Amino acid sequence: MRASKQTETSYPPGEMSFARRTISFLAIILTTFVLAAAASAQQGASPVPFFWDTRETLPKPDLTSLARLRFLTTTDFRPFNFLDSQGRLTGFHVDLARAICNELGIIDKCEIQALPWAELEPALMKGDGDAIMAGIAVTARTRENLGFTRSYLRFPARFVAPLSSALEEPLAAAIQDKRVGVVSETAHQSLLREQFGASNVEAFDEQDAMLDALADGRLDAAFGDGLRLANWLGGKQGADCCKFVGGPYIAPDYLGQGLAIATRPDDTTLRAALDWALQQVAVKGTFAELYLRYFPIGFF
Repeated sequence: MRASKQTETSYPPGEMSFARRTISFLAIILTTFVLAAAASAQQGASPVPFFWDTRETLPKPDLTSLARLRFLTTTDFRPFNFLDSQGRLTGFHVDLARAICNELGIIDKCEIQALPWAELEPALMKGDGDAIMAGIAVTARTRENLGFTRSYLRFPARFVAPLSSALEEPLAAAIQDKRVGVVSETAHQSLLREQFGASNVEAFDEQDAMLDALADGRLDAAFGDGLRLANWLGGKQGADCCKFVGGPYIAPDYLGQGLAIATRPDDTTLRAALDWALQQVAVKGTFAELYLRYFPIGFF
């Protein structure tokens, strides 16, 4: 299951004490502020996410014995990996893989191959590839068969509201008397109710129906996946009516761990090398360049 689609699945609602709800919500808000501060420190006023502690020194890997590094991906996960108008494999993941190889000093040993989604893990296990960069969700189930690097991108929850809206943080208080839309049976619905305490919630079967209602003035705000909402804001309907308010909200317990590179479980040396390279790509600003190139409407 791709990380970008995690929020389509239902998150089982559970009983949560007031204390646990308060601690969890504060953790979400704290993560938001830490993330924003880190992005600001690295990129000035840029809304580019930054997930690395610059004070942490990861060991530089020795890959002199590596014959080649083969990344596996797909062609149907735009804008992460897809075929351009010339039929060439391109996308955020493709350029990030090249940046990683450049940092590792093995650009001449790097290969990137596209396969159907169902063939990625079998190919990795057979040794037909060394790493998967295609949006495999990091879950307890996938960890049974795969090893993962640290997350290099997460998908925050966001609110969107009309351009005239005066909603601002703390939104947990501001939305209490507002009509808020969310897609039913999703992690975002659980997050909205359990952590924001929203009571005037209207659930929709599809995101398009929810956003139509927002654009038509039948909602005061809508809540969902930041990436998908950013894509909508980049289109005519969204750009003409709405904007992000508050957030972003990072909530791993609800929304997952984000994107990471998958390897064979025992390939610890390669994972350490990839983590080092990912940190270098972030610290040197290459990640920011790629993020701004492929996500002109940022979701952070």
